[in-house]
Amino acid sequence: MILRALLVSVALLGPSAAALAQSTTAAAVTANAATDAATLPDAISEAASLERIGTPVLRASVSVSSDVVRIGDLVDNAGSAAQIAVYRAPDLGTTGALSTAQVLATLRNYQVTGVDTGDLQEISVTRLARTLTSREIEKQVGRALERRNGLGNAADLTITFDRDLRTLQLDPTNTGSMQPIATRYDARNGRFDVLFEIANGNLASPTRLRFTGTAIETIEAVVLTRGLDRGETVRASDVAIERRPKVEVGKDGLRREQVIGMQTRKPIHSGQVVRMADIAKPDLVQRDQPVTLIYQTDSLYLTMRAKAVDSGSEGDSVSVLNPQSKRVVQGVVTGPAQVTISVATPRAITLSAALPSNSPAVNAE
Repeated sequence: MILRALLVSVALLGPSAAALAQSTTAAAVTANAATDAATLPDAISEAASLERIGTPVLRASVSVSSDVVRIGDLVDNAGSAAQIAVYRAPDLGTTGALSTAQVLATLRNYQVTGVDTGDLQEISVTRLARTLTSREIEKQVGRALERRNGLGNAADLTITFDRDLRTLQLDPTNTGSMQPIATRYDARNGRFDVLFEIANGNLASPTRLRFTGTAIETIEAVVLTRGLDRGETVRASDVAIERRPKVEVGKDGLRREQVIGMQTRKPIHSGQVVRMADIAKPDLVQRDQPVTLIYQTDSLYLTMRAKAVDSGSEGDSVSVLNPQSKRVVQGVVTGPAQVTISVATPRAITLSAALPSNSPAVNAE
């Protein structure tokens, strides 16, 4: 319209004005062409750059190691906006979710558009972490206390922490092992205080962890599963193996096979540790019990009925009463209701055997 009006105006002005107008119009067209030619390389370069970057594509799941989530974590081909932080990351070792609509709205604020969502409804975001389980922590504390101030092997320590021990989540840059840098143990009350240090892979300050509690050395002990009265025989079902404090068991701890079949010397309560002083071989002979009395020599074997004056187990020396002569004799318990008196027969010794070989001969009269 402007060009037409200009031409009309020129026509009204006459031939000279028309020639001037034609010259001006040609110059304007030439200038516009020159401007378009100058901006064309920039437009081509921008189009080529977009083609190289590719279409932004939304990711279904994201794992981050820092405390923020960046656009480049959420979107592939994010270009120069990739390093922009847009969300706070979940807690260490946990996973959160972002709705797709929420993410797209955030991206538009930073001129990231045309994102291919792939029909995703939400994006899963996980914060990476180094996990220290309670079992691993207890193991490391045991190693730090091993053989310290009279303690034994770490495997024999029962450790109780002042606070409930739980799994710890550390920043993944904490790649070093748990190194004890300060360890204290008081043998009087079993108290410990251990400080660990974990090196950081990013050359930052190491992480320090402190644990306090009690540590007691334990050993396997035989305990009763039910109470037993004096004189009862211990059966296999009456005992169990439990770990008990070493100071409670003492030095006379027994093995399971040493207890089964033995007889109690006194009443023992359920759950009580069985010690050597608590048991004895079962009595094969009971006091006032009728027994078989055996009189035995190398060439003689006699048996008779008698009455036990004492109780005794196998190998014990007991007194028995001969009901006929009313005499009390000593014998050894050799079996159930059986007492034996063994008498060695003296060997005949010849005179020549008794004398030294260099002794003078003795003439018989």
